[in-house]
Amino acid sequence: MNTHLYSKVDLSEDDKDHSLREDIRRLGRILGDTVRNQHGDEIFDLIETVRQNSIRFRRDADPAARSELESTLDSLTNDQTTQVIRAFSYFSHLVNLAEDQHHVRRTRAHLIAGSAARRGSLAHTIEALYENGHSTAQLLEFFQTAEVSPVLTAHPTEVQRKSILNCQMAITRLLDERDRMQLTPEESAANEEAVGRAVLTLWQTRMLRTSKLSVLDEVENGLSFYDYTFLRELPQLYAGLEDLLASKDAGHQPVELPSFMKMGSWIGGDRDGNPFVTAEVLEKTLAMQATRALKFYLDELHTLGSQLSMATLLVHVSAELKSLAERSPDHSPHRSDEPYRLAVSGMYARLASTYTQLLGLTPAIPASGEAQAYASAEELSADLDIVHASLLANGSAALARGRLRHLRRAVKVFGFYLAPLDLRQNSDVHERVVAELLQAANPEMRYLELDEEGRIAVLVNEISSSRPLASPYLTYSEETQSELAIYRAACTAKQRYGNGAVPNCIISKTDGVSDMLELALLLKESGLLHPAEARLDVNIIPLFETIGDLQNSAPSMDRLFAIPAYARLLASRGNAQEVMLGYSDSNKDGGFLTSGWELFKAELDLVKVFETHQVRLRLFHGRGGSVGRGGGPSFQAILAQPAGAVQGQIRLTEQGEVITAKYGNPEVGRRNLEVLAAATMEASLLAHTEAPPRPEFLSAMEELSDHAFRAYRHLVYETEGFEQYFWESTVISEIAGLNIGSRPASRKKSTAIEDLRAIPWVFSWSQCRLMLPGWFGFGAAVQSYLKAHPDNGLQILQSMFKEWSFFSTVLSNMEMVLAKSDIGIASRYAQLVKDDALRDSIFPRLQAEHALTIAVLKTISGQDELLAANPLLKRSISNRFPYLSPLNHVQVELLQRYRQGDPDERVRRGIHLSINGIAAGLRNSG
Repeated sequence: MNTHLYSKVDLSEDDKDHSLREDIRRLGRILGDTVRNQHGDEIFDLIETVRQNSIRFRRDADPAARSELESTLDSLTNDQTTQVIRAFSYFSHLVNLAEDQHHVRRTRAHLIAGSAARRGSLAHTIEALYENGHSTAQLLEFFQTAEVSPVLTAHPTEVQRKSILNCQMAITRLLDERDRMQLTPEESAANEEAVGRAVLTLWQTRMLRTSKLSVLDEVENGLSFYDYTFLRELPQLYAGLEDLLASKDAGHQPVELPSFMKMGSWIGGDRDGNPFVTAEVLEKTLAMQATRALKFYLDELHTLGSQLSMATLLVHVSAELKSLAERSPDHSPHRSDEPYRLAVSGMYARLASTYTQLLGLTPAIPASGEAQAYASAEELSADLDIVHASLLANGSAALARGRLRHLRRAVKVFGFYLAPLDLRQNSDVHERVVAELLQAANPEMRYLELDEEGRIAVLVNEISSSRPLASPYLTYSEETQSELAIYRAACTAKQRYGNGAVPNCIISKTDGVSDMLELALLLKESGLLHPAEARLDVNIIPLFETIGDLQNSAPSMDRLFAIPAYARLLASRGNAQEVMLGYSDSNKDGGFLTSGWELFKAELDLVKVFETHQVRLRLFHGRGGSVGRGGGPSFQAILAQPAGAVQGQIRLTEQGEVITAKYGNPEVGRRNLEVLAAATMEASLLAHTEAPPRPEFLSAMEELSDHAFRAYRHLVYETEGFEQYFWESTVISEIAGLNIGSRPASRKKSTAIEDLRAIPWVFSWSQCRLMLPGWFGFGAAVQSYLKAHPDNGLQILQSMFKEWSFFSTVLSNMEMVLAKSDIGIASRYAQLVKDDALRDSIFPRLQAEHALTIAVLKTISGQDELLAANPLLKRSISNRFPYLSPLNHVQVELLQRYRQGDPDERVRRGIHLSINGIAAGLRNSG
């Protein structure tokens, strides 16, 4: 019997992956040792038997191995089941860490070797731009108006606890230490022992939450990524880009870029379907964010003061620096001739006062004396600039490039609020609140009975008037009071933390102009819209989600821009208008292919409308982690946008389960931020490199979309019993019972697919390995298209794949989903459907469409097998999937026991553990 669990992982023998193989083997061996030490040989041998049979079955399709695997798993006791799930789940987590570290290792080796920069890196993009004829001056001009913002959102199906993430971070640091340092035998042994301790801690850390997350728990989880990555890595990204641009300039003059890239957040401000986001929660969220930012600045200033020890006997300083030092409350005789230290000490004292004034908190390290609080982050930034300028002017430029440089950038990027917090609410709520306000002011007003033009007329009149609509002498419904309170809290927060603290208000389910004007009216009532000055203090952002809403998006914006009152307000926002496009709900509404196509067409139409009205378009892409919610590689997705759709500005959501994967590791996080910046630059400045799609391509896509839409709608919304099939063949019921988010899985108390949130819809299909939202309908669409175009249909589709980045990206993302699907495993979940006739009528359709989709995809792409052109992903799948099959098998067995009424708590907990493990193994497919 093999003495080390997972020590014979079946991996490719490609030399460049040798270190990855070694890391996986090493982590697997340590995990195996941990299991043996904690639970004895019997459990270890059981897990090892399951592992070996799963590998044999996945590698050789050995029916005997499958039979033995199923027999073993079906005979497990509840305790044995729990240990098997934990072992294979933790292995998936450890493989993720090894792969992330390998990406860091390969990037570092690439840079050390000095080879050509990789596509997607800023170095590659800058090089390409210069080769294309762009000058440094042109690039600097581009950055003056550029805006790139990844926006963190809470996730109703985020299954990973922060405690687990902390354990993983400890293991990552130890792997990185081994890579970066040439360890002595003694140091190597110490590192190995430390990894063992970290894995043991991971094994003994509870994977599941015992209570439901609150909104503030979600806020705290999101803030942890600032500690890991954003506060340090984002300033370093700016520094690297500035140095790169300076190196291209003939005079090598230092470059300072505007802060074009900032993090954003919805966590604590997204009220759509979440009644727990209140004005009080908003206030606490902003305070938590400000605390994180100010504590970071205080710590950095304290360290900076210890480093800038230059004495006036040896250096000159600027008059401004001298004045700054003289205002310091630090009167220690030991620092009397150290002006930089005095200046920084004074800044620390002022920031400490700010910390107390804004948050009621006292810094861990007391200030040297009393000082006036900063009125804004800009004042702190100005003081840091004085230190910087004095160093440059007096022979200490090198000192300005270290900690001071990164702190100056951090203050400019994060301010006193850390991340701009978006507010989001459903248009139906706004509609009800506005109707109540209008009727309370005028009992004859029947707002809800008005048609669209009638509503627009009423709303335009109200937002043009300085007279308040809401009265302090009237009593409104709880909903109306709550909505007004949250916007008023936002107004106060902007005054408290800075104008950028709450810059955006998003309207879910926007389907017309009145939806946007209703929000404008609520903003006026809250002091965020000023009719007399024609000034708007926040961006009003429509979110177009369903297929119908996407199709109506351009006409809606055209009508809105034609309203003089709104045009005046927009002028106060620099004539820039943001539009958010929803990938999740459009997919659930119309299927993967139609959603992608309607989004693309909506962007084309929006570009034309915005050009007509001379308004700058900024798109906000509501992309999830999974392909079924608009996910996939960000670089390719941004480049696949229609010409003119990016224009140097883009925002996109980063949702729960991929935030950890993208930003949990600091170096991987910086690489992902770099990718967003590079893609935005390429899409804006090199967009002409791809010719516009040929008319026959557009025609073909329209036909394909039409066929795919009908196929998808026929299955999901028109097949009798499909709703029951979904609820019984997936873990959706059990997901709804998990303590994994502050909001419910459905928007209403019903089982209707229409009411279900898109995230649990996609997550459930991924757990049963069918991945239906990421591919269903494509096979039928291509089959119908080829039947209608027998002579040249295939040639057109193959040309689209080769020449059109939009189409190739769609197929690439779909290929990834299909490669992670497993129809054999999905068939086991189908057995959970109680009605034999229902199962036998639906699953064969899914099976046939799955096979057809894979076949047509191979034909169009010219590949013999899936992922032939993506060896990295193929390798990753081969590494981890033998360890997912047992989890799926056990999950089905536990679901059967649970649904048959087994009262053992270990059964329910086992299901939830398996959900976690499968999500970890699939990474971005949940």
